[in-house]
Amino acid sequence: MSSDDSPLHRFLHADDGPLRLLREILSSVAFVACVALVLFGASGLWPPLVAVESGSMQPHMVRGDLVFVTEPGRFTSDAAFRETGVVTSEMGQSSGHEAFGAAGSVVVYEAERTSSPVIHRAHFWVEEGENWYDRANASYVAAENCRELTNCPAPNAGFVTKGDNNAEYDQANGLAPPVAPDRVRGVARGRVPALGCLRLGFGENSCFV
Repeated sequence: MSSDDSPLHRFLHADDGPLRLLREILSSVAFVACVALVLFGASGLWPPLVAVESGSMQPHMVRGDLVFVTEPGRFTSDAAFRETGVVTSEMGQSSGHEAFGAAGSVVVYEAERTSSPVIHRAHFWVEEGENWYDRANASYVAAENCRELTNCPAPNAGFVTKGDNNAEYDQANGLAPPVAPDRVRGVARGRVPALGCLRLGFGENSCFV
């Protein structure tokens, strides 16, 4: 059998038919795998991409954006709070650190009330038992004092967070208690508009409803 008649040669040089289709499929899979490995190496997380499911971060993120996320400790700013790798909005305003159009890091965290991760901005850190009412922006709470404010005093140490387009802090509206560092899945670093629509499909969070 000549080399031109070998299965490998026919597979590599087929101009049509099932061999060409199989070759193109395998090439596409190999390309996607390479991209995935590069993203994993850069982010330290799997999956390193998260689709935005709501309008809570508008105008800086919109539903259907695909967001690249890294471990909090990667690409850490000197302005980050302690060893968390997260820059709060409070600290960002004094240091000049910005992300997605405003001061402070946008974090991806796990909330007990939702099955999907939450992508919101870290505003400030509170200690366990802290009365954080006086530190809060009055525009983002619907309470007259700590007693009327959900999660005040703070039931645990963590970040007070908020969607840029939301009226209240997540902790004030009961979405989550202060976000402890071990609940922070990652820090958002960049976004690709609309590509996340493929991830969201045609469910209730779809870009097409």
